[in-house]
Amino acid sequence: MSAESPAAPGQFARRRQQFRAWRGTRPFWAGLFVMIGGLPIMYFPYAHIKLGGLTLAMATTAGAGSLIIGVLLVVLGITLWFQKHVRTFAGVAAILLGLVSLPVSNFGGFIVGFLFALIGGAMAVAWVPGVPPAEEPAKQDTTGEGGAPEATDYDTALLRPVNPLGEPNDLSGTSPVNGANGRHSAG
Repeated sequence: MSAESPAAPGQFARRRQQFRAWRGTRPFWAGLFVMIGGLPIMYFPYAHIKLGGLTLAMATTAGAGSLIIGVLLVVLGITLWFQKHVRTFAGVAAILLGLVSLPVSNFGGFIVGFLFALIGGAMAVAWVPGVPPAEEPAKQDTTGEGGAPEATDYDTALLRPVNPLGEPNDLSGTSPVNGANGRHSAG
């Protein structure tokens, strides 16, 4: 296949729809935010920033702790993508690691990594799987004689039919037949 030949028609759209379906069944954005939060936390303690001819080394004594926190956040983000049933644990762990990164890792990756980890963890805890839509029952034909619509208000006593035995539909239990004589009993 050469660089000029187009892909199969509709293949990109089909792959995009598959990705959207996969993304919709898991806390995708929570995992992405947690992973993005881990990157500055593990990068800044080892960064060497050049300002003109001056090199600014940001290495700290807590570099190993920052690396561990950052790697754990990236792993938690991947876990949220592929193991959606542990979302509550992963979300709480991401929030705790984000909080721990404040004193350990240059104020949590200069607050950026901290905020991404906190927001992603909160999104993971709050995410719930969607409920599949219920099938709607088939609509009944409500046309009466001559195409006129039948009454569909089943709660009115005037339109409620008498049962086949000829007895009225008294659901209150206060008919004279059962001795209540129109009074409701409290017990």
